[in-house]
Amino acid sequence: MAAKEDLLSGVPPRRLRQSRPGALKQGANLELLLSMGFPKDRALKALVSTGGRSVQAACDWLFSHVDDPFLDDPLPREFVLYLRPSGPLLHQLSHFWQQSRLTCGKNKAHNIFPHITLCQFFMCADTKVEALCEALETTVGQWRGRFPSLLPLELYTSSSFIGLFVEEQVAEVLKKFAADFSLEAATQADVHVEPHKKQLHVTLAYQFQPSHLSSLEKLAKGIEVSLSCDWLAVLLSRDIRFASHETLRVMYPYVPQNEDELELVPGDFIFISTMEQGSTSEGWVCGTSLNTGLSGLLPENYVARADESDTWVFHGSHSFLSCTPPSSLLSVGNEVCDGLLDGPFIDNSGSISQRQLGVVCHPMQVLRVTGQSQLPKRTLFVCRHGERMDVVFGKHWLSQCLDGKGRYVRTNLNMPQTLPLRAGGYRDYDKDAPITVFGSTQARLVGAALLESNTTIDFVYCSPSLRCVQTAQNILKGMQQEGRRKIRVEPGLFEWTKWVSGSSLPAWMPPSDLISANLSVDTTYRPHIPVSKLGVSESYDTYISRSFQVTKDILLECKNMGNAVLIVAHASSLEACTRQIQGLSPQNAKDFVQVVRKIPYLGFCACEEKGDTGVWQLVDPPILPLTHGPNHSFSWRETLLQD
Repeated sequence: MAAKEDLLSGVPPRRLRQSRPGALKQGANLELLLSMGFPKDRALKALVSTGGRSVQAACDWLFSHVDDPFLDDPLPREFVLYLRPSGPLLHQLSHFWQQSRLTCGKNKAHNIFPHITLCQFFMCADTKVEALCEALETTVGQWRGRFPSLLPLELYTSSSFIGLFVEEQVAEVLKKFAADFSLEAATQADVHVEPHKKQLHVTLAYQFQPSHLSSLEKLAKGIEVSLSCDWLAVLLSRDIRFASHETLRVMYPYVPQNEDELELVPGDFIFISTMEQGSTSEGWVCGTSLNTGLSGLLPENYVARADESDTWVFHGSHSFLSCTPPSSLLSVGNEVCDGLLDGPFIDNSGSISQRQLGVVCHPMQVLRVTGQSQLPKRTLFVCRHGERMDVVFGKHWLSQCLDGKGRYVRTNLNMPQTLPLRAGGYRDYDKDAPITVFGSTQARLVGAALLESNTTIDFVYCSPSLRCVQTAQNILKGMQQEGRRKIRVEPGLFEWTKWVSGSSLPAWMPPSDLISANLSVDTTYRPHIPVSKLGVSESYDTYISRSFQVTKDILLECKNMGNAVLIVAHASSLEACTRQIQGLSPQNAKDFVQVVRKIPYLGFCACEEKGDTGVWQLVDPPILPLTHGPNHSFSWRETLLQD
């Protein structure tokens, strides 16, 4: 890749005036960029990647991608042609999108806004995009006035799909339009477009839980399909490299602590390969930034799932009734990809606009119980550990804290003042990090909330990871039960060993060393699954079976000896330790990983036994959820001593 100086050469340091939409064609914008010294291939890529909105947007894209290793990669983009509704029908569909998400959670249909697919995804080189856009404009112009004014839509439902299908005769007319566009694209742009041959429809919901079918069907029946609508021909594109990746939105800033880590800027999007998920250690994933094109490791609790179309680029929208698309198209609402038609909205600083952060959070319903017999049923609580040192300060956090004599000295207030001694020395912390000071505070807050809700814990089990033992200790401290309840360290509760880096398991502290570190563990406890039974890189089925078995053994061991059991382990434990005791089958590995990624530090759930049947069900926990965010390391010298 060329040096930064090559990219920036000849570019004046002033800001450019933002061009009005449609004021300049791509050719004129390209000439301006070339006159500023940008190489032609890069200038074209910048224009296409920003939907040709303006010279300013293209410049911002080039500056933010200055270190992108694929900046000079000649790969084409993937394009698609959709019919998108507008007007009253769009508002009906938008309402369905929002209500279905509120009522039943997100399903696969929510990844893309309401549309009818007219062609398969096809590839187009940057040099041919302007001609492709002109081909669409030409085709729509030829069809304006003879395009169906009303598309008859019929509701269809099955156990896993709900959609509105276009009446067959009208669908054939739409396919003729798609065929004409295909011919025009081949003639004007030398681009091959394959018209959609399947039944044309608007997908309302698919891959949802069977229990949600009746609710979704009821909402779908409320859509007035006969409402007026100007169907718009919309051309969109996506980066072909990330077509099969999961899209995540950055929620919190993160400053890299090591060379292999990725800087996170709120509002940016991250692409994660579905093939590589789970290949890194717990709490970390490998991803690529949309904003910069750079790749690296990042803490997974700093990002959240986004919709697939959030990162697509808009290249044109044409009405069949008039030459100007209705304004309602640009004000759909956050739940239906607000701002999509402006592409991934890059502002003047090169960052993704906050307008993309349309996330609706719904408050949890909390069970507030009073009295001394608030838990007459057997209850299992499962909790994730607190904030980890290696996530906050990077995998090599310890190297920041060793002085010239190899002694630990904290360099940040969120680091513990001292570290327990390890048999293998400080190197044992590489795979078995402690929690931060704030992690301890988080755990004590949870314990205090349990105390306030009059919740009694009879037995405490935890994973052998130090972060879990420390979390359990601080929960007991918050409950004012420190020393009164002994922690049972159970190796069978350790996370999926596939997530452990290297060829060996962590060298966990034995109970005797945990006692020496003032942690209240039960030295008489004999694990159900000893460390010797754990293997590196176990299969998903093995991990799920292990978690199910150890949970059953724990519940059986405590039966008739106490009503409430607390397990403190990993994010994956909330799913792995509760799903099968409810009589449910395990999820596949991919869906399991998606669930795990949503569980924050001190994520807390509760399961209750139905009578004495041995069948359990998830219930509202007796405490409020705990929400927190990361904080930059503050340097007064760098921030306040400015010339």
